[in-house]
Amino acid sequence: MSQFLHTKYADLRPYIPGEQPQDRKYIKLNANETSMPPSSEVLKALSNPLIRGMGKYADPHCHALRQAIGEYYNVPEEQVFVGNGSDEVLGFCFMSFFSETSRICFPDITYGFYEVYANAFHLDAQAIPLREDFSIDVEPYVRTDRHVVLANPNAPTGMVLPVQAIERIAAACPERIVVVDEAYVDYGNASCVPLVARYPNLVVVQTYSKSRNLAGARIGFAIASPEVVSDMMKIKCAFNPFNMSAMALSVGIAAIRDTEYLKWCTRRIIENREYTKTRLERMGFYATDSHTNFLFVHHPALDAEVYYRALKAAGILTRHYAVPRIRDFLRITVGTRAEMDAVLEATEKILRCQGRHAS
Repeated sequence: MSQFLHTKYADLRPYIPGEQPQDRKYIKLNANETSMPPSSEVLKALSNPLIRGMGKYADPHCHALRQAIGEYYNVPEEQVFVGNGSDEVLGFCFMSFFSETSRICFPDITYGFYEVYANAFHLDAQAIPLREDFSIDVEPYVRTDRHVVLANPNAPTGMVLPVQAIERIAAACPERIVVVDEAYVDYGNASCVPLVARYPNLVVVQTYSKSRNLAGARIGFAIASPEVVSDMMKIKCAFNPFNMSAMALSVGIAAIRDTEYLKWCTRRIIENREYTKTRLERMGFYATDSHTNFLFVHHPALDAEVYYRALKAAGILTRHYAVPRIRDFLRITVGTRAEMDAVLEATEKILRCQGRHAS
């Protein structure tokens, strides 16, 4: 730490992303990315005229992308905010609506960036415990007067709340903001976007990083009331007006319009998820009821950290959280069938080895 860092950041604990080792070639199932290529329409969008025009700034208002997203969700452009990945969109939510006197809440087991942002912006944050089965108890969020931040489906558990539950939370206290992070919504779940028309305190955030296979392009968006989006645009233009590259805007439009490819990709991931879950359960694993592109698993006879390290030694990266309540679980991103077969084969070998060591 230098002598120049502001003292308010002295205790800041940054978000730790999934590891990116370069020592060998890995099957990378630790960051909830995808091995599937983007839509072929994305490749067409990366045209020579686009590349030749890179000497000019992209549209700071991102009109064309916001219109395309609005068309997909049947909302006007004025209700769409776009950013450099959903993490930035979430960051603009925090900057726009929360101050150091704000009180917020989120689950105790959820996406780590919520706590990081709460610390960075010096917010009074309450972590509401999940139930023992890792499901979210809606009642504390209905009763509280704190602003609410929820991932739905949640991460790393993969479990989902019905839209009606989110509506109860939004309706209970119109004076507070409810941010719903739908990073994994496309894997067979209903979106809360239709609720935005009835609840101006609701902000729904999504990403292109999962179901649209564009994690490297960094595209995220929020759908909210025109007034909320206008507030976020004001903050964005005071901080980074040109937050989206011309390439990201172009591929974002192409990807949102290729609905058939989205359906094909999500269907394949869901099939691979259920196939892998079934096979792991036959080996004695417990898996939460995941509605995402990952599995959250535990084996009573296999330490999760040992499992993680053994998979890594076999060339497969997964995510282990060395924190209370979930240290016995491993999060495995669902990839292609070949990648999941590699996980299953390695797991069978690891269990056999563990059995020999235990005997």
